[in-house]
Amino acid sequence: MKRMPFSAAIADAPLRPFQIVVAAFGLAFLVIDGIDLQSLALVTPLILDEWQIDRALFGPALAASLFGMGFGSILGGLLGDRIGRLNTLFIASLIFGSTTIAAAYTNTVWEMSAVRAIGGLGFGAAYPNALALVSDWVSDRHRPHAIALLSVGIPVGITVAAELLPLLLPDHGWRGAFVIFGVGSLVFGALMRLVLREPPAFYLAKGNTDAAQKSAARVIDSDIELAPEPEDADFAETGERIGIFHQRNTRLNIAMFVSFSAATTLVYGLLNWTTELLTSAGFTLEEALRATSWQGILSMIGGISAGFTVRTFGSRAMILGGAMLITGTIVALAFMVEGLEGPPSPSQINVIVVLEGLAVGLVSMMISLFYVVMAYGYPSACRSGGIGFVITSGRVFSIAMVFAGGWLLNLGGDSFVIYFATLIAIALLVFPAAFIIDNHIPPARKKES
Repeated sequence: MKRMPFSAAIADAPLRPFQIVVAAFGLAFLVIDGIDLQSLALVTPLILDEWQIDRALFGPALAASLFGMGFGSILGGLLGDRIGRLNTLFIASLIFGSTTIAAAYTNTVWEMSAVRAIGGLGFGAAYPNALALVSDWVSDRHRPHAIALLSVGIPVGITVAAELLPLLLPDHGWRGAFVIFGVGSLVFGALMRLVLREPPAFYLAKGNTDAAQKSAARVIDSDIELAPEPEDADFAETGERIGIFHQRNTRLNIAMFVSFSAATTLVYGLLNWTTELLTSAGFTLEEALRATSWQGILSMIGGISAGFTVRTFGSRAMILGGAMLITGTIVALAFMVEGLEGPPSPSQINVIVVLEGLAVGLVSMMISLFYVVMAYGYPSACRSGGIGFVITSGRVFSIAMVFAGGWLLNLGGDSFVIYFATLIAIALLVFPAAFIIDNHIPPARKKES
């Protein structure tokens, strides 16, 4: 009988069917999360028409889920470390599924705002626990690919919602569509809870060896006896639990608070104000929307690419190279937009559209890379809580950027220098992670040597 940690038992083994099922369920869960999350924004014109209100008055309803998600990310992450990732995902599906159904029966902005704020708790809890669940089930070798794949779950869900709603609205209206989406979330959450199991590392961290052995039997040989993970064994004698703010996580916490927050703030600053920026610079709405379309496409490509490149180059080199490319792209974009005199020419439009898309694609790659780094750096005992803490801190600055973007655009008058200078300053804050993190993912050549 061989005795080893679960991570060592799966380190060199090929992916087993159950691990693929876990990753597939994790991705599907985030797609469903994205569908429910974006559904309100997509049907806003119908609600405004039905309720006979001005769009300015509907802002609280649209922002409510973002505020709820800020609390949901950290609270859901902590809950995942305490009662299990899978149990917390089930609770999250109950929350955002039931509130999506409840939203179908609202008739005022404040009713909708209250329901969406509660739903935000579920939306926020979904991401850190889905990442932690899949991370705990796969090896270090496969983790970057799995996390990168999950990072596009919500964007895919937003796209799916946009495709489904035109099919549902004629027969069911926006209220009926919300009920269908909500019921689907509840059913999928229950199915996921029935099919999957909590990862062995979670049980081992709780000292439940028997449950860990039963769970691990789906992917390891029967002659392997599980031992605690190294980070848990180090503290087994003293009984000290590794929490989010344990000293071993200090540098990772600081790096992610600064650099992950900077990356997410850049995404919100670019995505939310692209149309207004470009139309103010002389683009037609159609031309500005083309830039937004490319942002979405390159965002998904960038997110997936991180998982396939970090194992080759390592996380330090990826952060440095990505930060330089992000900064350079925003500088080039600023020069192009500021250099416009009158309506842009076709060639200028093409260059600016490409730069807008490239900037968002690169930042999305960086965000996905940071998720991989967090999954690698935080121990299993506090993985979902650590990721939730980082997501919450990033969301605070991102929401601030949404509110400040219009003000920054106005400050320059006919110039957008102040807006771009702010983005460049934020982009420079991506660099520190390369130097602060003390547990980088090494490049492949170093692993082999």
